[in-house]
Amino acid sequence: MRGGERVLDALCEICPDAELFTLLHVPGSVSRRIEARPVHTSALQRVPAARRYYRHYLPLFPALIEQFNFDRFDLVISSSHCVAKSVIVPGRTRHLCYCHSPMRYAWDQFDAYFGPRRIGPVASRAMRYVMARMARWDRDTAVRVGAYLTNSQHVAGRIRRYYNREATVVYPPVDTDFFQPADGDQARRGPAFALVVSALVPYKRLELAIDACRLARIPLTIAGEGSERAHLDRIATSHDGTSDGAVTFVGRRTDEEIRDLYRRASVVLMPGEEDFGIVPVEAQACGTPVVALARGGALETVVDGRTGALVADERPQSFADAIGRTIDADWDRGALRAHAQRFGRARFMDEMRARVAAAGASA
Repeated sequence: MRGGERVLDALCEICPDAELFTLLHVPGSVSRRIEARPVHTSALQRVPAARRYYRHYLPLFPALIEQFNFDRFDLVISSSHCVAKSVIVPGRTRHLCYCHSPMRYAWDQFDAYFGPRRIGPVASRAMRYVMARMARWDRDTAVRVGAYLTNSQHVAGRIRRYYNREATVVYPPVDTDFFQPADGDQARRGPAFALVVSALVPYKRLELAIDACRLARIPLTIAGEGSERAHLDRIATSHDGTSDGAVTFVGRRTDEEIRDLYRRASVVLMPGEEDFGIVPVEAQACGTPVVALARGGALETVVDGRTGALVADERPQSFADAIGRTIDADWDRGALRAHAQRFGRARFMDEMRARVAAAGASA
């Protein structure tokens, strides 16, 4: 599961009797704790092939999310990165929103998703009109939330800028009990390689990681799936094909397999601007340093020179230089893990229980 699903799983533990409302549910894609709840879906669930092509129905999301009826509830908790924060609740009902991010593609990352180079000039112009309407709707419905929580100071700033609302930061849960170094750290014996664990989507900037590893002459393993797979495959195969800088796509992996990759990797890369970024924290919990772009959530999760390297610009050579320095450095694995434990699941549970209890008391 990705970060949003992990937050939802924790919320299900905090609120064991809660019902779930979602635009679309794909059975088997989330934890057993989530699957065990009553799940109410929108009309999108009945659209043919929606599970695969749900992004094509994005303009319909505002109308779909407003169809849910919450009259029988005293407290609604939304976990939102798109439209969930805009549900309509009765006046007596308290609405607490954990906002992972305002809609990236409607606000400040339009070109990464719908720019002319991605979908063509005609379709891009049409989508710019659609996304402008979405942004206005997103801004106008921000008042439907009673209180905002969010995953980083970076996103709190975006909420302040786009919604004119304040948000309390509650860092998302990272399972630092599960993600930990191997016994004796024996798994590190092996050839050096860099690792990316990510959804293969535009704003992750994975082409930068591919180019940087080619320059650094170090193999790169990419774990994850997404719409950019074919595009990234073309970039990877356009290089000379030597073992130095070779790219291996391993697709979606189990948590156990991801943990093993973290343990064996020489360095974990995060080349895109993340709202928070759970992957760097998981890597550090396993004792592995991180090279990340010095923007967004990385400024809160990676300590330059102590748990990894922060790169000031998006040039492949800058990342390559940081990768080389990181691999050559002698890291204190205990210090990396101690830093990661600041973001553990127990801390998230304690903070969220307090926020949910306060919201419930005021409902």
